[in-house]
Amino acid sequence: MPYRDPDRPRTDPDDRDVVVMGGGPAGLTAAWHLTKEGVDVEVFEADPIHVGGIARTEAHDGFRFDIGGHRFFTKSDEVRKLWHDILPEDQWLSVERMSRIYYDGKFFDYPLKAGDALRKLGLFNSVLCVLSYLRARAFPRRDVRSLEDWVVNQFGMRLYRIFFKTYTEKVWGRPCSEISADWAAQRIKGLSLISAARNALPRLRAPKADDTVIKTLIETFEYPIEGPGQMWEHATEKIRGGGNTVELGTRVVAIEHDHTRVTGVEVEQDGRRRRVSGTDYLATIPLRELVEMMEPAAPGEVIQAARSLDYRDYLTVVLVVDREHVFPDNWIYIHEPDVWLGRIQNYKNWSPAMVPDPGRTALGLEYFTTQGDMDLWEADDAELIELGKREASAIGLLDASEVLDGTVVRMPKAYPVYDEHYKENVAVIRGWLIEVASNLQTVGRNGMHKYNNQDHSMLAALLAARNILGEAWDPWKVNTDAEYHEEVHEDADQAGRRVPTAVSPKGKGAPLRR
Repeated sequence: MPYRDPDRPRTDPDDRDVVVMGGGPAGLTAAWHLTKEGVDVEVFEADPIHVGGIARTEAHDGFRFDIGGHRFFTKSDEVRKLWHDILPEDQWLSVERMSRIYYDGKFFDYPLKAGDALRKLGLFNSVLCVLSYLRARAFPRRDVRSLEDWVVNQFGMRLYRIFFKTYTEKVWGRPCSEISADWAAQRIKGLSLISAARNALPRLRAPKADDTVIKTLIETFEYPIEGPGQMWEHATEKIRGGGNTVELGTRVVAIEHDHTRVTGVEVEQDGRRRRVSGTDYLATIPLRELVEMMEPAAPGEVIQAARSLDYRDYLTVVLVVDREHVFPDNWIYIHEPDVWLGRIQNYKNWSPAMVPDPGRTALGLEYFTTQGDMDLWEADDAELIELGKREASAIGLLDASEVLDGTVVRMPKAYPVYDEHYKENVAVIRGWLIEVASNLQTVGRNGMHKYNNQDHSMLAALLAARNILGEAWDPWKVNTDAEYHEEVHEDADQAGRRVPTAVSPKGKGAPLRR
């Protein structure tokens, strides 16, 4: 089945009135595209201050910081064009990536450099890693269901325990044996011990014409001078400048339907509620919340599927350090089990403009947690700042006395969880929504319960917007990594660019959403 139906008539923009629920990358991308096409759009964002969702940029006393570190790299020409359409060319930086892994008191270069890894692991341990890898290749796990199964088959048990297990279990809060192999396939497919070694020793082979970029090993990326939120602030200005609205501090609390279509939504702002209606609706809110908002209520099996979807939250402890240079990396992964810290961002090394005082540095210490967790999520900000100072000192990055200031940002539902049954639960929800809400599309990381990168959320949203204009695309075919999950077919979009088309296990395309 084609990714696009070329014979479908284009809709008159004057006939459409679109309600967008959520002002993150997906919602604002769709709203901007529709604004350019002359469509009336209203965007409702619950955050009272920021647009951009998890891709927003926060600030504290002039120090700007990214929520998680957002590299701008894409294999989609359409998305790259969109980035530069929204944000002027002179507001972009080209950043050289540097990241490392902290393990066993040592900092390992990442991506892997053979000499560095051999030296720091030691000859004996390195030999054991190679033997473990060879054993995994000779006797692979046949029933690959979990992340552990997938990674062990790719790297061997010993490297899995050193470089994957601890950090991944910090991120997800559960054993790797309980995490779906889909996560590994989406995030690190294409990367194995052999491919990593080839990247570590590039001069040993000549490049081939069909070489692909392994996203885990990207060496340079683009970045807005003032952080990723700068782009979404510009997008908001453009949408408003085009005559449409983006309302902050406005939460969707109910979605009304007549068992075939959405008829309106109820929004709440400053304690007051009002009803808003349109012809078409785009939702980026988490699927679990969306189902609970539907009126009339969903059947029991749909509600159960929604409540079974899980999410992982995290918080960032920002420390302002009285030192010009703390470490050279953009970020460091912490694989040390003795600290709760999962990853550290050095915002100055993403863009100097993120730090107002060149003699100081701002670090973002990331802790993965769950809402209600008394040790982290519910802890007092002052306690979390002290925890961050202790743990950064414990791994040798700074002295606690150098920390001048700090703040904490909590991000709920940062990551949709890929457990054993998430696919079935999402399928139940999608099937019901197609039946009762034919004019509603869900996009974005939480709206699709996919661990999407920013560029894929944007591409899915762009296709959803085109559906409103009368085309027939399936945004669900934009997978978390088009190169890893999908083949590139000759189907072209209206700009003549090649469009990735997902390949199902039986080689058949998924049905169109609309």
